[in-house]
Amino acid sequence: MREGAISIVLAGDLVLDEPDAPYWLAGIAPALQAADLAVGHLEVPHSARGVELKGDVPAPAAPPENVAAIAAAGFHLLSLAGNHIADCGADGIADTLILMAAAGLNGTGAGLTLAQARTPVVVERGGLNIGLLSYNCVGPEISWATETSAGCAYLRIETADASPIAPAANLECVTDKALATVKGDIAALKAKADFVMVALHKGIVHTPARLAPYERAISHAAIDAGADVVIGHHAHIVRGIEFHRGKPIFHGLGNGCVVTGALSPAQDHPARREWAERRKTLFGFEPDPAYTLAPFHPEAVNAMLGRLTLHPDGSVDVSIVPVDVLAPGRPVLAEGERKEAVARYIEQITVAAGLPPITIAADGTVMA
Repeated sequence: MREGAISIVLAGDLVLDEPDAPYWLAGIAPALQAADLAVGHLEVPHSARGVELKGDVPAPAAPPENVAAIAAAGFHLLSLAGNHIADCGADGIADTLILMAAAGLNGTGAGLTLAQARTPVVVERGGLNIGLLSYNCVGPEISWATETSAGCAYLRIETADASPIAPAANLECVTDKALATVKGDIAALKAKADFVMVALHKGIVHTPARLAPYERAISHAAIDAGADVVIGHHAHIVRGIEFHRGKPIFHGLGNGCVVTGALSPAQDHPARREWAERRKTLFGFEPDPAYTLAPFHPEAVNAMLGRLTLHPDGSVDVSIVPVDVLAPGRPVLAEGERKEAVARYIEQITVAAGLPPITIAADGTVMA
């Protein structure tokens, strides 16, 4: 039996296309740096070059120097499979991977080929090998890697009406191919790793509580195939927490740290300017005008980090670290009344999503 527990902290989307990344990350850095392993989701490429991807609303590349800031804040592993990682094409992905390697960050989920994108990352902590897989469930298909082209790893989730697979589409049906991919990749990773994490870029953006029909199905499939935790992100608002076969599913960790001008109506990029307005009508919300760098649903100020404690006897404690998002978009570890309010909010949205109720204790422990 190994000695000592291993702590893992999980964060949602990271979008840092503003200057002074250390400042924006400093509010959550203490929780990251206290962990043996900190995992986040890198939403956009970090590059000074690349050709803008057509077919979706492209995000701007983040400054290359911000990758080092992500590492300095305490992150060790990054999932990369998402709907924006290919927005600057192959050059943007290549530059991001080079910058991550230089900063000592390991990642998975994007690459110059599908084989590279689907290659898991495995790190050692306290005598355990801990592995991570990363998949994009929401499209657009043009961002998906192929045998010969750059992009992200993906799980194909079909729309009910056969409309194009895209982040704002009504995705419903888990395909047999997606299930086979999950089963095969997890089985291969379990041959190398003692603890398996699966990151899924999934869900309905900008909408409180609600889960799309496919989300529980694909998450349960990952646990059934041998995953020890499922980590969800993409919606830019937190989701409920579920246990399946005793293993935790964070259906949406929301924004880990998102500070961006790409969602402001006052910008020169026509597609981004149009989306900034259309999404408010499409999803029925008006952002707080004080949140100029995080103009999301007002309930998105209730944020969290996930936390796992792996004990020597094999048991795993599941908890959250409540996070408060301050204007204009800076996340900080919640305290006092806000800490309590965030915990109650997550309990509430878990039930509202049709998931079994959970209880979150004062120390953040999550109990089914």
